[in-house]
Amino acid sequence: MRNKITIQDIANEVGMSKYAVSRALSGKSGVSPETRQYIVQSAEQLGYFKEKPLTKFYSPPIETPFDSWSGTGTILVLFPNIPYQDTESLYWGPLFNGISTRLNQKGVNILTLTEPPNDSIFSLLNPDAIKGIVTLGSIATSILLEIQSLNIPMIMVDHLDSNLQCDTIFSDNMIGVQQIMQQLISDGYRKYQFVGNIHDAQSFNERWLAYRTALEDQKIELNQNPILISPTLEHIEDVVLEAVQKEGLPEVFVCANDTTAMFAIEALNRMNLQVPRDCIITGFDFTYPELPLYATVNVNKELIGSRAVDQLFWRIMNPNQPYERRLLSAELILNRQYSKALQKT
Repeated sequence: MRNKITIQDIANEVGMSKYAVSRALSGKSGVSPETRQYIVQSAEQLGYFKEKPLTKFYSPPIETPFDSWSGTGTILVLFPNIPYQDTESLYWGPLFNGISTRLNQKGVNILTLTEPPNDSIFSLLNPDAIKGIVTLGSIATSILLEIQSLNIPMIMVDHLDSNLQCDTIFSDNMIGVQQIMQQLISDGYRKYQFVGNIHDAQSFNERWLAYRTALEDQKIELNQNPILISPTLEHIEDVVLEAVQKEGLPEVFVCANDTTAMFAIEALNRMNLQVPRDCIITGFDFTYPELPLYATVNVNKELIGSRAVDQLFWRIMNPNQPYERRLLSAELILNRQYSKALQKT
């Protein structure tokens, strides 16, 4: 009968201490993934295990740097079928430039496509030719699930979908709005309305949540007019007009982004109201620097694009690593000349 294999036998075989072998076989820290794998394989060859160590001696996947990928093929950039969300957009255009610049640096082909109305992109494309996909904004769940079913690496920019898991990248919406609200509240403003469709984009929803949280933390009553948080872009002027005519003017309109702020300002101008004389307005994304905004947040759009590509490369090289959500900080831009504009002397 064969003698029982001991920890010391394995240590003698691999030329390491009993301590290192014990740590590796028990799955504890203190040895690298490569060393653990070597020790486990050696122990198996010596007959230490009655059965192969499929789960008990788990060895985590080794991470490969994103920039080690030098493969060929095509990366697809998928735009939603939504007006104004294309390469001409003041937000999505610079972001796409960041993507294309990074892909050109890597010598990788790039293909752009707008989400087709029939909910199947692979009726137009050969999936075998697509090495990875970057989606921009809100893409239909059916298309995302189709991509997932084909095991094509994917990263979503400015979007989450509870029906699937993949890497995502956002600007830090919560912190950006928190900084705006801290400034507003410290300036003494107490009457607010949020403007923008909070169901349009994950970022809008996060900005809304940060806005609500800031008011709750300071025990400021919400009093939100519901028509202001559900309008489509083309109806923002109309709902702002309706809200002001029915409920009066708040001190501050906190807008989901600069485009929303622009339409809100136009609505107020139609009522012979001026910003910032009669009302303070804030934005997000810094797409219209000429607007008389109390504050906005400068999102580095090109950097988000290039970091999305880096994350996609990393995912291609590390398909078994946990999915990640990356947040890029953004710069608060505060126009202090408007800070006390509503206070009467």
